[in-house]
Amino acid sequence: MKISSLTLTNFRNYESLKVDFSDKINVFIGKNAQGKTNLLESIFYCCIGKSFKSIKDKDLIRFGCEEGYINLKAERKYRELKIEVKLSKSHKKTILINSLPIRRIGELIGEINVVFFSPNELKLVRESPDERRKFMDIDISQTNKRYFYNLSRYEKILANRNKLLKTSDNLEYVKETIDIWDRALVQTAQKIAFERKKFIEEIMPYTEKAQTYLSGGKEKIELNYACGCGVKLDEKFEENMDKLLKKNIEKDFKLGYTTIGVHRDDIDIFLNDVEVKNFGSQGQQRTVALSLKLAELESMFNRTGEYPILMLDDVFSELDAERQARLLKFVDRTQTFITCTDDKKITGKVFEIASGKIIKQN
Repeated sequence: MKISSLTLTNFRNYESLKVDFSDKINVFIGKNAQGKTNLLESIFYCCIGKSFKSIKDKDLIRFGCEEGYINLKAERKYRELKIEVKLSKSHKKTILINSLPIRRIGELIGEINVVFFSPNELKLVRESPDERRKFMDIDISQTNKRYFYNLSRYEKILANRNKLLKTSDNLEYVKETIDIWDRALVQTAQKIAFERKKFIEEIMPYTEKAQTYLSGGKEKIELNYACGCGVKLDEKFEENMDKLLKKNIEKDFKLGYTTIGVHRDDIDIFLNDVEVKNFGSQGQQRTVALSLKLAELESMFNRTGEYPILMLDDVFSELDAERQARLLKFVDRTQTFITCTDDKKITGKVFEIASGKIIKQN
């Protein structure tokens, strides 16, 4: 899986850009706020259908312009791809795959698989469970469209159940009418929970390998899937979750939302038998987050037979020389995009960025 070229028009601080990439390592260097991360963002958008930042689509359009455009060309094992994104401040975005418009983001996800890492990804380890659920969901969805569908379905069912709990002032009425949402919720939750558990079991050996490599064998990592449904993942999952929903109905009614379900899932992460989130150092948390991302490379390859695109945004400023060298050696099997303030003596195709332009490349 390789990205061959990228064309931008009025995207972020780029008025116009056309660039061809190396199949191996591509390095974007330059001072801060020149547009290095914006290039990664445009590529990521073509893979996932949204930015890795929590912003509105219209904010991606160059200041003072009404429309923006991304054109990305890529090669997979058996076919070529062209992804086009048309952004507008007055209309909904349009995404085309090989010149054919798509109706849902689910049609785009999985066409080009990607793994993104930046220093901000520390939140994956030390912040709320939302970040760890997002990590699981983005990864699994890229190779399992059914999972993406079930996730979207679950969120709609949950929203309807919560609306009933929040807007009704009659508990008996809620008890009489909520069963339709409960049945749908437990059926969909079961499918999501089993996929997440399988994912954690799949990436565990790869994470362990990456953590051992990056730490020089000093740290042992352990991952556990923590299901928020309050029941065991066995053949009686749906039956037991349904019973628990009914048991909690008065509590849910009082609070106005559903207190159990896969929307409360988490990943427990331990390093040398100590919980990393609360007790790990920042250096350990950073290495763990990076190990999880590197594990994604191997697990996606295991599922698809192709390595995903890897993006490392300002990661090398956070690593010492030894870990920089270890990281580069670890990722030499995949096409990689790196941003940094200088080339860090990285071997690859180097692009120097200034004010939304490539001023030099070699």
